[in-house]
Amino acid sequence: MFRWKKWFSLLLSLILFVSLLVPSIPLQAQDQQDEALWKVLRPLDKVVSFMNTGAHPDDEFSALLAWLSLGQGVRTSSLLANRGEGGQNEIGNELGNGLGIIRTRELQEAAKVLGTDLFLLSEEINDPIYDFGFSKSPEETLNKWGKKVVYERLIRRIREQRPDILMPSFRDVSSQHGHHRAITRLSLKAFHDAADPKVFPEHLKQGLRPWQIKKLYLRGTEEQETLRFNIGKKDPVYGLTYPQLGEESRKLHKSQGMGRDLPAEDYFVSLEKVRSASGTTGKESSIFEGIPVTFADLAASISETDLSKRLISLQKKLEAAQVAYPDRPAVTEKVQTALRMTRQLIETVRSHQLNPHQKEDLLFRLQVKEKQLQKASAVASNITADLSVADPVLTRGDDTQVTLSLHNDSASDLTDLTIQPILPDGWKATTEPFSNKKVASGEEKAVHFNVSTPKDADYFDPYQPSAIRAKVQYRLQGTEVTRTVSVNPVQQTIALLPDWGMQLQPNATIVNTEKAADAKDITVTVTNYKDRPNRGVVQPQLPEGWKAIPAVQPVSFTRSGEEKKLTFRITPPEGVSPDRYSIDFTAEVEGKRLQKKVQPIAYDHIGTSYLITDARMPIQAFPLQSVEGLKVGYVDSGFDQVPAHLREAGLDVTLVTEDDLATKDLSRFDTIVVGIRAYLSREDLLEHNDRLLEYVKEGGHVVMQYHKPEDNWSPELAPYPITPGEPSIEWRVTDETAPVTILKPEHPLFHAPNEITEKDFQGWVQERGLYFPSQWASAYTPLLSMADPGEEPFQGGLLVADYGEGSYIYSSLVWYRQIQNQVPGGYRMFVNLISYPHNR
Repeated sequence: MFRWKKWFSLLLSLILFVSLLVPSIPLQAQDQQDEALWKVLRPLDKVVSFMNTGAHPDDEFSALLAWLSLGQGVRTSSLLANRGEGGQNEIGNELGNGLGIIRTRELQEAAKVLGTDLFLLSEEINDPIYDFGFSKSPEETLNKWGKKVVYERLIRRIREQRPDILMPSFRDVSSQHGHHRAITRLSLKAFHDAADPKVFPEHLKQGLRPWQIKKLYLRGTEEQETLRFNIGKKDPVYGLTYPQLGEESRKLHKSQGMGRDLPAEDYFVSLEKVRSASGTTGKESSIFEGIPVTFADLAASISETDLSKRLISLQKKLEAAQVAYPDRPAVTEKVQTALRMTRQLIETVRSHQLNPHQKEDLLFRLQVKEKQLQKASAVASNITADLSVADPVLTRGDDTQVTLSLHNDSASDLTDLTIQPILPDGWKATTEPFSNKKVASGEEKAVHFNVSTPKDADYFDPYQPSAIRAKVQYRLQGTEVTRTVSVNPVQQTIALLPDWGMQLQPNATIVNTEKAADAKDITVTVTNYKDRPNRGVVQPQLPEGWKAIPAVQPVSFTRSGEEKKLTFRITPPEGVSPDRYSIDFTAEVEGKRLQKKVQPIAYDHIGTSYLITDARMPIQAFPLQSVEGLKVGYVDSGFDQVPAHLREAGLDVTLVTEDDLATKDLSRFDTIVVGIRAYLSREDLLEHNDRLLEYVKEGGHVVMQYHKPEDNWSPELAPYPITPGEPSIEWRVTDETAPVTILKPEHPLFHAPNEITEKDFQGWVQERGLYFPSQWASAYTPLLSMADPGEEPFQGGLLVADYGEGSYIYSSLVWYRQIQNQVPGGYRMFVNLISYPHNR
């Protein structure tokens, strides 16, 4: 008994001793927690870093990043390849680069929630590393992106950020997206190459140094696992588990419908260590095993006693700042002390005779810590610095007043205050002089400066930092703090735009060569971005033989932000040949010629951005037959713009409302088309599906476009069961050039009103089809067969069945991408689908 009590007493003493080494969070009510303060304090006691690689926005391993960053204080980063331009949009009609802008901003806001750094290999609009849509092949992906371009940028980011741990989000397996597999392959290769000075030696000339990652993990499987741990614990400050915190970040990916409400429960992370330079092999007890985690760990590897002791002392000061939480004045004092010590150590290490690699590594980690401490100082001290711009929308040659408001709510005075504007090349700032560089405790100081833009300034770039920022320096408790201040992008966007920005409606159109003089009305919405009255003209630049009425239109404005709508009737010449044409719209404003389309992109969760492109309207001329008087109802899902394009083709298309589905007479439509994934976005469609089926039974015709298995789809929603294949990643044809076989050449759908040939499946964009059915009832007749190279063909891409007196078509082909990109065969075949009742 005595021996047991003795060991129990020793165990308690050991637990108490260990608890003193770990920063503790004072227990208090959740609403008393200071989340902003803890988010900047949590990383102070760690020097370890983790990088998560992926291909698209939403590829982040959010739950693990939340645990590492918010829970463990690890410096984390997400490194993603593209900006998601090839995806679908669940909140608006932006696609392509417009969608890429949305998803980039969503990523940036999501990263703030997790406290992670964000890097994208895609650097600009129309970058080579573009999301071209789903790919089953990493080889195809890297061929389209340019393998050397992707790899150079990946190695560069690794050498810049120097992660200790690297982890791709996905395994390189055949069931994965080709983009995911490509990034995983390159990440595995980079483990060794980032440390090899012979790989991209130009980086060394630019000041970067080779970097050896310590460990590389993949997600574990039942057969391949070296580490498993539970991150389902509730964080005492945030009041949520780390998976829940991860989902809070994912909820900002609104354009992808991301983010779930998870229960508070165990959540096990399974990892497989596949590369290691840390000396550890096989099973592990911790992701940090074999890696220095703190300055004290680094000190153990330094033979010079004084430097080692100073690193240990710094570690204690960093932990003391955490222990002082949530007392902001106490935290501030300890952070400022740690900041002084860090800077002194940086100077010491610079002049110290350490091993070159050790010196380089220690300097980098100290410099990272300096930045973290300055961030912590800004929050803990209650010194707020806000930047606002009087006129955030600028044009070339404009100027605007910028105000930086500095509020010192700390217990100490600020001294030696300096403010330096950070501007693009050619922009100039005139700063209001201030003689008193002191800001007393409780005082607020507003500093004004005027910014002017050059007459040849570059237009707004959504992927660059805010155009107007400010570097703020001051001394707090005798230690200098440097901060970069910019506007909150959710609240204000500084954008240099053309004097006049144009928008075209439609943004692209077709000309039917079967119709004589198929005139098109083009509406040009002109927005004035100049801050004063001005006038000019707008005119289209036409292909030879085309005419516009009027040929030119005058425009005048009295104020900034004013809009004017102009209509031009464009008529092609008689006998216009099938071809691709374009019309450029030119604005002449006060002697300047402008040809810019400005598309504002604004959502509450990301603020406002702009996509600036050439004001050019593509026009595809081709022959198209249609049934006179055909009345089409369209159940719009919000995921496509097909109705507007069908109207442009001369069809009578009416949107089917909730009231229509619930109570109105549907038989007034010859055909009802259901938009892609409509059962997901239209609860009324799900509720009144019986009326849709009754409409078919009584003689109506439905064209049902594809649905994911999880889009509230069930086989019984169709008149005869249809089951989309799962996993859906395997039931698609991603090669837009894949051969298409017509299984029933005699079927009326291929002959009226348009005669369909192999030529109509040429020139397709992005993909053939997706979410193909794996099963369907024998009542359906499959009409098309297609497959990606080397795969078995799918025959369920176009199914047709009679039901009662009517007919029902289910199609997995991506008609909307073809129609919205003016692909002639897409139009011709789709018109046949909706005209089927007249040609059965």
